[in-house]
Amino acid sequence: MKELPGNSAVLSMAMGQKKYGSRIGQLLLVLLMLFTTLSVSAQQKTISGTVTNAEKKPMEGVSVIIKGKNKGTQTKADGTFTIIANAGDSLTFEYVGYAIQTAGTNSSSINIHMAADKQVLNDVVVIGYGTRSKKDLTGSVATVSSKDFQQGAVTTPDQLVTGKVAGVVITSNGGAPGAGGTIRVRGGTSLSASNNPLIVVDGIPLTNDAVSGVSNPLSLINPNDIETFNILKDASATAIYGNRASNGVIIITTKSGSSGKLKLNFNSVVSQSVKRNEVDVLNADQYRTLVNEKGTDAEKAMLGKANTNWQDEIYQKAFGGDYNLNATGGVKKLPYRLSAGYTYQDGILKTSNMKRGSVALNLTPSFFNNTLKVSINLKGVYQKTRFANEGAIGAAIGFDPTQPVHVSNQYGNFYEWVDAGGTPIQLAPKNPLGQLLLNSGLSDVYRSIGSIKLDYKLPFFPAITATVNAGYDISKTNGNTFIPAYAALSYQKQGSMTEYTQRRKDKLLDFYLLYTKDLKEIDSRMDATVGYSYQDFFRGSPAYPYRDAYGNILSTPIADSSRNTLLSVFARVNYTFKNKYLLTASVRRDGTSRFAKNNRWGNFPSAAFAWKAKEEKFLKNVTALSDFKVRAGFGITGNQEVGSYYPYLPIYTKGSDNVQYPFGDTTLITYRAEPYDPNIKWETTTAWNAGIDFGFLKNRITGTLDVYYKKTKDLLADVRLAAGANLSNHVLTNVGNIESKGIELAINANVIDKGPFTWRVSYNISYNNNKILKLSNVKDSTSEGILTGGISGATGNTIQVNTVGYAPQTFYVYKQVYDQNGNPVEGVYNKSSSGDLLYRYKSANPKVTMGFTSQMSYKKWDMSFVVRSNIGNYVYNNVKSGGGAYNSVSTGAGYIGNVNADYLHTRFQNSQFFSDYYVENASFLRMDNVSLGYNFGKILRNTASLRLSATVQNVFVITKYSGLDPEIASGIDNNPYPKPRIYSVGINLIY
Repeated sequence: MKELPGNSAVLSMAMGQKKYGSRIGQLLLVLLMLFTTLSVSAQQKTISGTVTNAEKKPMEGVSVIIKGKNKGTQTKADGTFTIIANAGDSLTFEYVGYAIQTAGTNSSSINIHMAADKQVLNDVVVIGYGTRSKKDLTGSVATVSSKDFQQGAVTTPDQLVTGKVAGVVITSNGGAPGAGGTIRVRGGTSLSASNNPLIVVDGIPLTNDAVSGVSNPLSLINPNDIETFNILKDASATAIYGNRASNGVIIITTKSGSSGKLKLNFNSVVSQSVKRNEVDVLNADQYRTLVNEKGTDAEKAMLGKANTNWQDEIYQKAFGGDYNLNATGGVKKLPYRLSAGYTYQDGILKTSNMKRGSVALNLTPSFFNNTLKVSINLKGVYQKTRFANEGAIGAAIGFDPTQPVHVSNQYGNFYEWVDAGGTPIQLAPKNPLGQLLLNSGLSDVYRSIGSIKLDYKLPFFPAITATVNAGYDISKTNGNTFIPAYAALSYQKQGSMTEYTQRRKDKLLDFYLLYTKDLKEIDSRMDATVGYSYQDFFRGSPAYPYRDAYGNILSTPIADSSRNTLLSVFARVNYTFKNKYLLTASVRRDGTSRFAKNNRWGNFPSAAFAWKAKEEKFLKNVTALSDFKVRAGFGITGNQEVGSYYPYLPIYTKGSDNVQYPFGDTTLITYRAEPYDPNIKWETTTAWNAGIDFGFLKNRITGTLDVYYKKTKDLLADVRLAAGANLSNHVLTNVGNIESKGIELAINANVIDKGPFTWRVSYNISYNNNKILKLSNVKDSTSEGILTGGISGATGNTIQVNTVGYAPQTFYVYKQVYDQNGNPVEGVYNKSSSGDLLYRYKSANPKVTMGFTSQMSYKKWDMSFVVRSNIGNYVYNNVKSGGGAYNSVSTGAGYIGNVNADYLHTRFQNSQFFSDYYVENASFLRMDNVSLGYNFGKILRNTASLRLSATVQNVFVITKYSGLDPEIASGIDNNPYPKPRIYSVGINLIY
């Protein structure tokens, strides 16, 4: 083959070009790498700066994070930081309790001022196992924070929010120190099981079990330590708590620490309580006139010469004081709050008082670049109570006003009714003042509630936060009562001396995972929670013998202890689409040791949907409308809070001491079998809720409107049985259904929010109607239903009935006939349409409840008041029915008694206990408190601030009810401890 001319030259040139090109490529590659390195170096920069608080003090431990990247640092003790970031990055500055700050990276030096996150804190609502922004809530949840609490001498937490929340009715249990109230959320859902809401304190669910030695278990929590109440009302919000959530959930969050320098806050309230009114009975002159007119010679001879107002003798002006000191601040990376409180409260009923000392510690450190957050809450309280003998109240109403208080005798020098031999008449009322002064009932109660909560954002999967919450609630009670042998109250038994002890130990362990994810590609975000909960409850009561005043043993009870456990798994998903459509779904599966294996487990699901209609285009430009959200939800909750821990087991209890079996030369104590139902199971409530949240004029006016329907099935109720059907004539079992429906409206308005004068008002109104749908056919001699509501003055008699088609606690009475002058005719009644004398009439449950709060301020002055109203509630006046007839005077038992002034109207000779004349309309309008304050501002060279206040509580009550107070939770007014009017002054000093 002939070589073409020039081929060698071409090949040589090509090879040379290849070598040359390779070198050029290598050079270009090196230049490109150098350019890239220089470019990256040019984009990255070192940024430093300082973070300070509102007082321009450096803040340590603030998280400085590059937005969108898992990279960051924390500020040092002097508030400085250094971080490497790229041009265009954005830095976020985060610290618990402070608003998140954002800054660009254009400058190499950044100075950040952190402000307390009041807006965000107010916007966050604590729900079960997490928090949620108000605007993202799908359920019916109400929040009351410390700035809106009731003012004055407050001794129990429930008093802080009375009248503040639509659908939540808190009825005082009386005026005894620390008595607290009965709480109902949207009415009751049960007949015999508990109707109390579940109360959760810093993540610890509290039981409804009584704590021996205190009037109210909530009195063992210092109200001054509480920051917020979050009240979950509908099932879509409460179902995450499943087994005990049928009656709503109240989540109490206590105050926490904050970073910065030490801040001391001293708060003191001193008060005086006075008797507001008294039962209208005959005075001494009226009484003498009556006895001389109608009495026998023997009764006339019993009249004394004194003029004694026995109610004045047993009541007093009572002093109270509440002193609290707390310290907040931060030590390096450890925000803390330490508080101590002391409360002293005398009761207006002589000899009653309460002393309470409490301490609380809150620590909220964070570790590992703020990925591990720790919350430690420890609370301890010691309460010493002296319980007055409240039987003195009824005795003072019915004691002969012509007799003196004191005489010279062997019964403590108190006047007493005695027989011919000088021995106290056993059936006669005892001297009211003697009942108080010669009866000592003391208790010492120690309680501690504590928890440690760990929130850890997993470093290998930052979208997941793992939470462990371990807690306890323990208490110990030691109590005793003593009546001396010479006291007429227990003279035949030679006095009495008793002791009692109770131990409670509740344990909790929760573990749950929270997964959060922004799904930007579909304009959504989601969070999901799954978890496990273990709760264990122990009760123990050692047995102490009953003794007389000399120490002789009269009888010996049997020691008692019980334990039950709850195991639960739960899950919840929150999904948001386009920031307009919200969906929440949850499920909880609970197992309880209270029921047999075949009925032990219950499933409690819920679902809710919300639509932020304001975010839609057709409402975006409606400037007057600031917020508009529509909600709808459904859920199933349970109830297993019955008196017995083991209602499915056959249990034997000790019989009475006078029922013993003779065996040879001795007698044996007998034990009796208790009734039981081996198939008893959960009481379940299915609830629906629909509501709207609205806001107008840039949210100067906000509110909520809700309608709801609840139906409870498999009601737990104690019902009577046919003879031989069980081990007793009654048993606790599942018997039927009950429904509750209603509507609620709450409105908050900043009427005036500019200038030196501001005015904010809140109003709520709710309607609730309960009706029994189904019961087993249990008959007494006259009707079908479950009789309830025992009354005094007629042993074994009841005045209420639970019947299908009627509200619970419906009164069961005779229809009174009246004469032409409008006076009741004794013993004459009309028959009902069914032909029976007894008929069902009204109920103790209010149909409508309202609350109105006004808060005003002008420069350094501020004023607030709270007004409440119940409409449609009725009360049986057992004070009148038991003492409104002449047989209260003429007893035929060797003594005479006083009579209610109502006798002058009725002229009844004998008590008419079942007349509907004594069922009275107890609707009322009450002003709970009015408070006036003055803020002196900075004092002591601007190192402290001072505020003074004055408050009157229980200001007035407007009602048609003729008794002392129309607020009676049971609907039966039987000489309760009257609620006093309280005058108080307070001082708040912050240093």
